[in-house]
Formats: sequence, structure tokens, C-alpha cells
Amino acid sequence: MKAVSACVGRMLVLLMVSTTREQKLRRTTLVRRIVTPCLLSFVEPERRAMETCCSAFLTRLPRGRSWIRGDRPVRTASDGPVDPKAALRLLKEGNERFLSGRAFGSCTDESQLRQLVEKGQAPHTAIIGCADSRVPLETIFDSMPGDIFALRNAGNTCTHAEGSMVGSLEFCTGGLGTRMVLVLGHTTCASIYGATSTYFNNSRGNPSPTRSALDGLLYDLSVVAEQAAYDMGPHAAQEDVAAHAVRINVFHTIDFLLKFSKSIRERVSCGQLEIQGALYHMDTGVVEFMGRSPRQSSLLTCKVAMPPSVEALSSAASPRGRVRTGVDNRVPALEALNLLKEGNERFAVGAPISKMSTSSMVNALASAGQAPFAAILGSADSRAPIDSLFDAMPGDLFVLRNAGNTCTHAEGSMVGSLEFCVSKLGTRLILVLGHTDDLAVRGALATHLYGSTSKSIGSALEGLLMDLTSVAEEACKDLGPFADLDQLAAHAVRVNVFHSMNFLLKFSETLRGFVRSGELMIQGGIYHLSTGRVEFLGRSPEQEELLSSSIQLPPSMSALPIRTTGDDAILPEQSLQLLKAGNERFAVGMPLAGGITAEMRKALAREGQAPHSAIVGCADSRAALEAIFDAMPGDLFVLRNVGNSFTHAEGSVMGSLEFCTGTLQTPLILILGHTSCAAIKGATHAYLNSTQNKVNKAGRALGSLLESLSTVAQYAAEELDEDATEDEIADLAVQMNVFHTMDYLLTNSAFISDKVQRGEVDIQGGIYNLESGRVNFLGRSPNQSKIINTF
Repeated sequence: MKAVSACVGRMLVLLMVSTTREQKLRRTTLVRRIVTPCLLSFVEPERRAMETCCSAFLTRLPRGRSWIRGDRPVRTASDGPVDPKAALRLLKEGNERFLSGRAFGSCTDESQLRQLVEKGQAPHTAIIGCADSRVPLETIFDSMPGDIFALRNAGNTCTHAEGSMVGSLEFCTGGLGTRMVLVLGHTTCASIYGATSTYFNNSRGNPSPTRSALDGLLYDLSVVAEQAAYDMGPHAAQEDVAAHAVRINVFHTIDFLLKFSKSIRERVSCGQLEIQGALYHMDTGVVEFMGRSPRQSSLLTCKVAMPPSVEALSSAASPRGRVRTGVDNRVPALEALNLLKEGNERFAVGAPISKMSTSSMVNALASAGQAPFAAILGSADSRAPIDSLFDAMPGDLFVLRNAGNTCTHAEGSMVGSLEFCVSKLGTRLILVLGHTDDLAVRGALATHLYGSTSKSIGSALEGLLMDLTSVAEEACKDLGPFADLDQLAAHAVRVNVFHSMNFLLKFSETLRGFVRSGELMIQGGIYHLSTGRVEFLGRSPEQEELLSSSIQLPPSMSALPIRTTGDDAILPEQSLQLLKAGNERFAVGMPLAGGITAEMRKALAREGQAPHSAIVGCADSRAALEAIFDAMPGDLFVLRNVGNSFTHAEGSVMGSLEFCTGTLQTPLILILGHTSCAAIKGATHAYLNSTQNKVNKAGRALGSLLESLSTVAQYAAEELDEDATEDEIADLAVQMNVFHTMDYLLTNSAFISDKVQRGEVDIQGGIYNLESGRVNFLGRSPNQSKIINTF
């Protein structure tokens, strides 16, 4: 200790007697080279004693230069790599020194600078930080030149600079041997706060036009704000969302590095590289270390080799520089789905790589044919260009488009086209793609909520909107009565995607067969106009159930057969199923009946009729029986009168039914009432008048009819409370009238009663709802067993 002090003392004397500035500089450098290693080798008590001994010299140094603490050796390429844990510890210790005011600083002498030049760099950490002038990376980590490989831009992001950032990190972690990467955000980051404001403006319907690179940066960063808003819920303040978005952005950048760099993923996978996030709190100077990305494990399985913009530069040597033709192998469904996701990501970040068609591409497609890896059923909206938003080349996608991305009014064309694509071209993925702010779906929603502006369909557009109202109806049912129009419209877009997927599965045996075998995947998606990204929805929840469908063709392409005496006998339960299936087609607006050919008419005339059902219905013009059961000529033996009753017509109606069930061997009789039946309402009114001794003013025949029907009105009134209204009594009387007619038939026709007892004929009841178009099948009369056992 004394010897060292004496040595230092002599050097101090030399320094103090130096006369020129150059002499002082040279001798100060000499003192540092000798004294610094000595001081750094002492333990703390000895160092303090040495500093006291040299206090006279220390006071002669320029103010603010803690040279004893600042003169540390620099890292060069001659040093070995620093373990990620050790590098992280160095960062933490440096930030602690920065906070305590004991920073070593980054003072270097010419020798150290020469070492860095001659031996090269070997930084222990690479940092992606914000360009904000209040966040100087080397200072807040109290680092020396050679310690940190610093990358900085507004928002510490890869957006708009992904090639530069990823390429720089691949150089640092590969060429320089750095094993620690830190993505560093900071509080109150103006870029993230600006992106959050952009997101909120867009979500409120006040989008800002992109007029500069800054606008583009804020727009692309808004996906971070969107995630933050989702995490915090709909009632979070914009300021709080922005603060959370700063944290989200750190992991967003880490995820980008892992997703788009094969070399970085490989180093992380084998433990040679660590990527962590951190947040610098500007109000305290504290760096909060946040650890790895929660998505690291899943992203390490990614197959993307390089960032989108870099891939674009090398597209001449990439498979994207050529087109798919018929000579290429078929692409499996999952691989095709990944190609769509990757293409959409390139489109969303503004780095598409697909080339325009060249003459050689055109010739290849013409000579070798097409082999698209995916078929897309999308909207015709000009804001959703399907080839562009998936960054697809000619020959990649088989695209079908119409308003509303639906099969309604175009089911034959759409289904037939997709069957061709799958069976003939070998495509293994179908994507039904909706998009936000779909005007066709919104129009259908308005039609459902507020009704059509006209009483009849006057155009193909009106017909399209009417057919899409089932989608609107389901959306309203899902969200309930308190949802606003925008919420309903957004949900209806989603419902419509699944509706179209279900249609394909229900009406195409070809597509069902490929799905069952695992060769075909039918998926859904929604293109978000505001972000450029596709939200992939997966398969239909009803897929397994729909795979059991037996329907061969879409409604517009199907044709029902006619029944003649040449057909096999049919059981009552089969007849009932035919009625139910036909009514369902009618109710959903997909009837199949029609297309009667000359040969069909000749067959009916030549071979005779063999109706599967006889129906006793009301003569009301709103209840056209053949229509509501979607029946072909020869299917139904129809008897109609006011009130679907035997009253005043029992001989005619009963005799007709005995002919039908006996001669024609029809196995089913359906007694069908309907809602809002004027005859029943009149009978109810007549009954109530009679109880009050009021005179009915109807004509003689009508009055007699109403009086006869008043029996069911009386039964209905007796079933209900005394406070029941006339409409409530009439509604119940409709149902009771159906059973009354069934009982009358069983009681007064021994022929039919005998057939019912032997199981050759079944008598069922139903009520047709004028509003919904559906028949409520009531089953048999509760009195049937008692009546037939009396014979």
C-alpha cells in the first residue's frame, strides 16, 4: 500500500509540474494506466484510503470526471461471449448505478478507443429502444462503448422497419456473438399514445387519412392499441389504454422478431439467445424488466424465414416469383390456411411480395392449367380485393364473389363452382370470407328490424335482402333487444359467414364427402377493413351434424318427383315427414316444387294419382296448402272450406276422405287450422253475443255456419279464465276446432275409424302460422283411442 502510494505520489508531482497542456494530457493518461488497475484491485476500505491519499490530485481533475470509477476496460471481440443471465445482470446493475448517482460513465482513453477499432466489437446486449431523446440507452444502463448494440426508432417497433431491425439483430446475434436481446419501451411514449388516438378515432367512425409516413406508422401501431383496448374492456379511458398499449407493444415487437426470423428462433430454441422485454419509467429512471414473451413457445414453431419486406426483395429467387399451375402438387388444407395467413400478414404490414403477371406466367397458366391452393367465397365489395388482401399470385386462389358472400339467390352457381374446384382442381381449402361494414348484411338487418319499404319484392336486391333476413333474425336473437345497430351489424356479419358454410355442407354431397374423408377443410373468416387483417374463425360449430345431411343439391337445382299409382305404398309416418320437410323448405324460402314437365303431366294422367296425404284446410286465401307444404302435383288430396270443419259439409268432405283413404290408399289425413282464422273469430263473437242476449246480424247461411262453429268457441271460453279477451278465446278455439273436426271424423265415419284402428291411416292435426309460415303439428286427438274403441 505504501509503495503504491509513493509511486502515485511521484506521478502526481510530474503531473503538477507539467507546463504545457499537451504534457499534462500525456502524463494524465500515463497515471490512469498505472493507477486505475491498482485502485480497482483494492477492496473498498483500501480504495477509500488511496483516494484520500491522492485527494490533492483528484481535485485537480476536471469537474464531473469520476475517472477512477469511470475508467473500466472496454469489451472487444477478443473477449468471450457473455451468458444471457450475466448480460441481464450487467444491465440491472448499470441501471441501479444510474439511479443512485454512482454512474461509472463511459470515459475512454485513446488506448481503449484503439482497442475497439483494432479488435472489433462484442456487445453483451442488443437493445431495441425508442428514439425518444429522454431515453438514452447507454446512459440509463451506465454502459461503456462496446457494451450495447443499440437499435432505436419511434415506438421501439419493427413496424415500417422490420427488415432493418431483424437484419441488424441477426448480424449482432450471429456475427458479433451477442446472446441477449432487450426490447425496451418507456412510459408516456408519444408514438404509442398517438397510435391509441388513431385507433379510437377509427373505432368512433372518424378515421384519419394517411398523408405521411408518420400517419402510416401510427395506423400500423393501432393494432397494439386495439389489443390493449380489448384487454381493458369497453369502459377503459383512452389514457389508460395507451399506458397498457406501451407494454403490449414491447411483446408485440418481441413476437415479430420470433415470427419473422428463422436464425433468431433457432438460437432461442437451443438456448444460445435470450429475448426479453423491459419498460423504462421516465418519472423515476427505473427499468422494469418484464421477461420473455408469453407467446414465445408457440412462435418458436413458426416457419416464416424472413420479414415481409425482406422477402419482397428476394422474391425473384422465391417461389412467390412464379405461379402455381396444374403440374404443382396439391396443397394440404392446413398448409393452404397458413399460406393465406402469411399472405394477409404481408398485406396488413404493407409489404406484399407477389408479382404482377408476366408473359411467361400467363403462358404457364395457359399451358399447364390451374391448381389453386384455396377457394374463397367472398364479398363483391370493392374495399375487399381478395387476391390483394392475401397477397396472392395468379393461379393461387379460386375466387367467388357476390354481395353478402352468401349462397342465397346464387346457391347453384356457388356450390357447383366449389364442387368443380375441389373435385377437378384438387383444392383442399374453402374459406368463406365476410368483412366488416358489409352493406348487404346491414341492409338485411334494416329490413328485418324495420320491414320492407314495399309490400312486395320489386327487385332482385330486395329479394336478396329478404333472404338474408334469417341471418339478421339470428343476430338479433343472439344479442338481445338492447344491442345497438352497429353491434347487431357486426355480429350479423359473423353469423352470415357460418350461415354460408352451413349451406355448403347441407346441400352438397360432394363437399360433404371430401370433408368426411379429411381431404377438405371449410373455414370461415372476417376481413377487417380498418386494419387490413383477416380474423380466421375456424370451422362451423354445426359441421359434424351437417355431415349427416342427405340432401344432394341446392334448392334452386333440386326437383321433386311426382307420385303416381306406380309408386310404392307409403307409411303414415313417412307422409308426415314429407309434410314437415316441405313446410320447412317453404318457411325458410327455399321451395323445391315446380318444374313440371310434359312427361310428368302425362304420367299423372296415364297412371293416376296416389297422394301421400289428404288435408282438410281452411279456404282462407292466405293458406295455400300446396305452397305451404312445397308439394308437387299428385302429392296432396286437398279439401277446403271456411273453418276447416265438417259442419254443413260433412257428407261432401267425409265422403271425399273415404274415397281418398280407400280407393287411393292415402295413409295420412291432416286437419289444418290457421292463426287469425276469420271463421273462428266470427264464431267466437257470435257465441259471446249469445251469452249477452245480443242478436247476430250475419246472413242466414253464414249465421248458421257461425252458430255451428260456436260450439268450439264455447269450449275455449270454458277452458280460459273469465277475464279472457275475445282474441284469446278465438286463438284457443282455432286449436280446439282442429281436434273437434278430427273427433267428428272418427265418430261419424266407421270406414275411416276402422282404418285408423288397423294402422292403415293416421289422423293428425296442425295449425299454420300466417306470420312465420310454419306449421305447428299437434299430433293426434286426445280422444282418438276412446272414440275408435266404441266401434
